[in-house]
Amino acid sequence: MKKIVGIFLVISLIFVSACSKQKVNEGNDDSKIIVTTTIGQIADAVKHIGGEKVAVKSLMGPGTDPHLYKATQGDIAKLEKADIIFYSGLHLEGKILDVLERINKTKPTYAIAEAIDKESLLSANGGSYAYDPHVWFDINLWKQALEEVKTGLIEIDPDNEAYYEENAQNYFKQLNELHAYAAEEMARIPEEQRVLVTAHDAFGYFGKAFDMEVMGLQGLSTDSEYGLGDVQKLVDTLVKRNIKAVFIESSISERSINAVIEGAKKKGHKVKIGGELYSDAMGKEGTDEGTYIGMYKHNVKTISESIK
Repeated sequence: MKKIVGIFLVISLIFVSACSKQKVNEGNDDSKIIVTTTIGQIADAVKHIGGEKVAVKSLMGPGTDPHLYKATQGDIAKLEKADIIFYSGLHLEGKILDVLERINKTKPTYAIAEAIDKESLLSANGGSYAYDPHVWFDINLWKQALEEVKTGLIEIDPDNEAYYEENAQNYFKQLNELHAYAAEEMARIPEEQRVLVTAHDAFGYFGKAFDMEVMGLQGLSTDSEYGLGDVQKLVDTLVKRNIKAVFIESSISERSINAVIEGAKKKGHKVKIGGELYSDAMGKEGTDEGTYIGMYKHNVKTISESIK
């Protein structure tokens, strides 16, 4: 039954998109470009680069796991009404990839992370991933991906090229400042203590950028299975290396990390939850953590204060 519903959604999307395909802003009273994104990190960037020229809708809100997310009728409506669509790619949105690839035949659709030089990406260890898709944790790589946002907006609205160029330049300056802040804070942590343990392997790019070892109980996707052996292996590492803090993630159940904490406790090693990190999703809209920069700063501060 689920398969039939999925096929129906895809067919509906293609049919409606084909019927409603039109020029940018036609019938749009406020004359803004309607942009639909998948994850909030992209939506936030589009708001900065597109400014007052765009109206942005994100399919995935706070606490949403993009690895497991499936398209709904509401998503079909948002994609149908969009003038342009941006998603991450690299198989991050694996459950709705088919929908995104099909709509690409009817309107401008950009998988922004796939524009990054492949030599700069972290390889995945098996599974359905060729590369680690969590590229937003390396600010320099994320800027490369966001060039696609700027390019897409200029292609659909060339009359405002200078406007998008200026906005992107200003936003990238803020991202450079963010990188400098993060590098300074991470450098305060003694080298032997730079070990980040989380529920799933989402922080590889963060670790590479700031010389930090990263361990995740699950693989790159929360769709991957983990067992008692995986828990025990991580517990043994915590005990052997005297690691005293692990981190939960806003978009993932605490159950897996709690199993690790309990396992360490049975071995006489006390481990605390260092705090909640934002990995695949940002915080609530209207909060600092509901922005990419605010989310990133929160993670840096939480890690730094818990580990050093």
